[in-house]
Amino acid sequence: MKIYFAGAIRGGRQDAALYYEIVRLLREHGEVLTEHVADSALGVLGQDIGDKKIHERDVEWLRVCDYLVAEVTTPSLGVGYEIARATEWGKRVLCLYRPEPGRSLSAMIAGCSAVTVQEYQEPAQLKDIFEEFLCTSKSGETQS
Repeated sequence: MKIYFAGAIRGGRQDAALYYEIVRLLREHGEVLTEHVADSALGVLGQDIGDKKIHERDVEWLRVCDYLVAEVTTPSLGVGYEIARATEWGKRVLCLYRPEPGRSLSAMIAGCSAVTVQEYQEPAQLKDIFEEFLCTSKSGETQS
C-alpha cells in the first residue's frame, strides 16, 4: 500500500513534530511516499529543488498512491490542491482535523463527499483512526 501524506510546509511548520508522529503511524500500514513532510529540518520554503520539480514529483506520487492522508488543521494551499487532485482521480482521502477555538475547517473540505474527515485532539487517537480508515478501505467496505 502506498500512502501520500500531506501537511503544511509553506503554510507553516508548527506541526512538524505531529507530522513525524503521523508518518510513523502510517508506516505501520504501508509505504509513505512523502516522509519528507515530517522532517523537522524542512523549513517553510520546502525543499531546494525548484517549484516545478516539486510539483512534478508530488503529482507523480499522487498518481501512484493508494490513499491520501492529510493533516488539515494548518491551512495550506498546497494541501488543498493535493486533496482536489486526489479526489478528482478517485483516490481515498482522509483529512485529519484538530478543532481549535477561532478556527474552522474549510467548507470545501468539510462539505466534500469524496473526503473522509476525522476530528481528533491527541496523536494517540490516530492509531485507531488509521486502522479504521486504511484497513476498512482495504477490505472494500465503505466509509461514512
